[in-house]
Order: sequence, then structure tokens, then C-alpha cells
Amino acid sequence: MLSEAEMREIEEELSHSPSKQAACIEALKVIQRNRGWVSDESLAELAEFMKMSPAELDSVATFYNLIFRREVGRHVILICDSVSCWITGYDNLVAHFKNKLGIEPGQTTSDGRFTLLTIPCLGVCEHAPAMVVDRQTFWELTEDKIDKILEDFK
Repeated sequence: MLSEAEMREIEEELSHSPSKQAACIEALKVIQRNRGWVSDESLAELAEFMKMSPAELDSVATFYNLIFRREVGRHVILICDSVSCWITGYDNLVAHFKNKLGIEPGQTTSDGRFTLLTIPCLGVCEHAPAMVVDRQTFWELTEDKIDKILEDFK
């Protein structure tokens, strides 16, 4: 069931939109911010609140790749796999993540600390290779920089 706080946040988002459908991404973000991800149950509750069908809301949630439809770790790492990141060492950095965290892209560490995801572009090609951890962007990555960043996100 949506909490009172979630409903207030969603109503606030709705007040800035011409229709409930127009605010559905923001409403999904409210759920994700409060629960970490959007479960099937959360999606159904939100669909009822938004007067949308669960399928309609799910189509938006699954199209928008920053809405997590599976449980994620405490920290989400989005590593950019754009052409400029590929040219500047994406393969080696992903291999480093695999070795360091023991997971493949799309997986979460066994301690629930990190989820590693790829993303088509972070928009910082001039500073490739790049990644985002939670809401912080890091660029011109090296294996040493990644090790330091992972330590900082313990």
C-alpha cells in the first residue's frame, strides 16, 4: 500500500502535470526513491492510484531504463557503454568490475552492496570512460579510480 508520504509526493508531482499519465515517470521515481525499486505489487498499487492499468504503467516502467523493476543493491553503478567509452577502455573496466565485485553486468553483489548495470550513454563523452554511482558521475575512469570509488561507497 502506498504510504502517506508517497501519496503526498506523487500528488505534488501531479500538480505540475497536465494529466496523471504525464506524471507517471515521476510517480514511478517516487516509489523507487522510497522502496529502492518498483516491485509488481508497488506497480499495481501505483496504477490504481494513478487510474491507469498495470500494463500501461509497466510499459512506461520497462521502457525507461532508470526505473528498476528488479531489486537492486544499496548502490547502483551505471557504466556507460557508448562508442567513446568503448574506445577508451570500457572492456577493461567491465573486466575489472567483474574481478573486483564478482558479478556480471546486470547482477548484484552477494552482500547487496552493488548492482552493476550498463547504460547507453551518460552524455559525458569528452570525459570517457564514465559511470554513475547512485547520483554521482565519475569520468576518465581507470582501475585505480574505480577501486577508490568503490571504497568510498562502502
